[in-house]
Amino acid sequence: MRAARLIKMVLLLQSRPSMTAAELARELEVSERTVTRDAQALSEAGVPVYADRGRAGGYRLVGGYRTRLTGLHRGEAEALFLSGVPGALREMGLEDAASAARLKVSAALLPSLRDASRTAAQRFHLDAPNWFKEPKTPVLLPAVADAVWDDRRITARYRRGEDEVVRELEPYGLVLKAGVWYLCARVAGGGSFRVYRIDRFTAVDTAGERFEREPEFDLPAFWEERAEQFARSILRARVVVRLSLDGVRRLPYALDSLSAREALADADAPDDDGWVTVALPVESEEVAHTQLTALGPEVEVLAPESLRERFAGDALRLAGLYHPRDGV
Repeated sequence: MRAARLIKMVLLLQSRPSMTAAELARELEVSERTVTRDAQALSEAGVPVYADRGRAGGYRLVGGYRTRLTGLHRGEAEALFLSGVPGALREMGLEDAASAARLKVSAALLPSLRDASRTAAQRFHLDAPNWFKEPKTPVLLPAVADAVWDDRRITARYRRGEDEVVRELEPYGLVLKAGVWYLCARVAGGGSFRVYRIDRFTAVDTAGERFEREPEFDLPAFWEERAEQFARSILRARVVVRLSLDGVRRLPYALDSLSAREALADADAPDDDGWVTVALPVESEEVAHTQLTALGPEVEVLAPESLRERFAGDALRLAGLYHPRDGV
């Protein structure tokens, strides 16, 4: 988008004494002619972009010009990076900060570009919760979010089974997964990193001291690793099935996609009928019955025998339901 490119051009010139048209074109991934037009547009809008002629020439900003984007304070700047997820901002109590940040950015843009935030919002929306579920915002989420932003230790009381446990935690990051909020935190005192569902917190004291974050901590990488570990940890049973070509295609959508694809990669070649025999890791026989039912006649259970008998019973009941009606 041109709006983003113009802002980036100003920021590039603001961070360096001068840049040639070729350097700007490379950074902005446009032609030098586009750089010339963009520089002229900025100049006409009041941004003092000056072009030095000659072999050593280039573009620069006159008189130490600075954009008003630097008027954002830290809280607004942090909230601005989340402005694409308004529901999440609202639940964390950051909606006002994000609104102020958007106004400041809008004021710094060219008049012709000030509707950019509205037009972008009309074209992109993140809907995090699952279908058919009523998301509930944890009451303690804003307090936990404040501690995350401020790098402040918390003392949390949370439900674990039938009991309540108290832990002093260093809150590193928040994750919104399918409408459920999670806290990624380290047990205070150099303990391990763990994941907590915030809706299981019953009390949070945010009056703790500030802690020093580990600079190497990568929240997306940590979450991906833990999510994969969790998915694998619940796959304690194994079933053997035959799949048609269509069943192979649909299997990753019926079961855990990673486990399904790994199982298919280890499968033998198709038999004479074109069917593939696959050993699948599953959570339980009950769960496997529900998941594999979605494949209908494109799957045949070979083992365990108890699961095969379930599907045989399902087939008999279906045959009884769909037998030809009298007179049809």
